[in-house]
This record gives sequence, structure tokens and C-alpha cells, in this order.
Amino acid sequence: MFNKILVALDRSDMGKQVFEQALSLARLTSAKLMLLHVLSPDEDGIHDVMVISQMDYYPGWGDDSMKRYLQKLEVHKNEGLEILQAFCAQANAENINTEFSQNVGSPGKVICNFAKEWNADLIVIGRRGLSGITEFLIGSVSSYVLHHAPCSVYIIHFEGIGNR
Repeated sequence: MFNKILVALDRSDMGKQVFEQALSLARLTSAKLMLLHVLSPDEDGIHDVMVISQMDYYPGWGDDSMKRYLQKLEVHKNEGLEILQAFCAQANAENINTEFSQNVGSPGKVICNFAKEWNADLIVIGRRGLSGITEFLIGSVSSYVLHHAPCSVYIIHFEGIGNR
């Protein structure tokens, strides 16, 4: 029996599937849901603007690069909040006690720490199906969570374009 389910969401297409699975579990067990989005520089699209614009004496970010990065981060923050609010409203409309949080940091660590602090019984998270060198180079949030979580983990495998 699950009482508190932490749902780790990102802004990808997988987020809807993860939410729907968690919502189904909450209906069956009358569990509370906590929807969590982790805002991270590693999130898709944010790192695209992290470019070195000046190569004078001191390589680093120029003013334009920093402005683009902060603008993109703000867009991702707002999109994340919109997703969380919409999913939270949907669950609450079905009388499922649901809250949300958007935190900043390394996704795997934030998810595990949040689960511990919130006393979650279960973490529901998606998996994109990275493997081999790709997973080694960029890491896998679901793999990290599976190995470091303070509770059970339910992983939803995403059947997206790259996983056929």
C-alpha cells in the first residue's frame, strides 16, 4: 500500500505518461501525490545556449551568452510550473490530494533527497532508454534514482521515437 507517491516529471513527452501512471496508482491506493520538476542546466534545451562567445584573454561567457542562458532558464522554469499546475489541478479535480514543487539542482540527487524529506513510499519516474556510451556520457536520472532512492521506484519506459 502506498500513501505518498513522488512523481518526478520533466518537460518531455514522457511526463504525461509518467503522470497518468502515477495518477492511476493514486486512484487505486488513495495515496497523496507530490509532483516534482527539477530545473537543471542539464535539462533538454537549456545547455544549447551555453556557448563560449568570447575567446580573448579569458575564455568564458560573454554578456549575450549569459542573457540567452538566463532567458532560456526562465522559459523552462515557467513551462515547468505550467505543467505542474495543470497536472495538479487534474488530480485534485479527481479528489486526489496533490501538491507540486519545482526545485533546482542535479535531478537524481534532488529527487532522492526530496523523497527522503517528504517520506515518500514510492517514486514514479520515466526512462528514455539511453544505453551504452550515451548513458555513460550524459548519465541516467532514472538509474541514479533506482540506486539511491530511500524507497521503492517505479520506472516508466518511454516508447518514443528513439526507442523503436
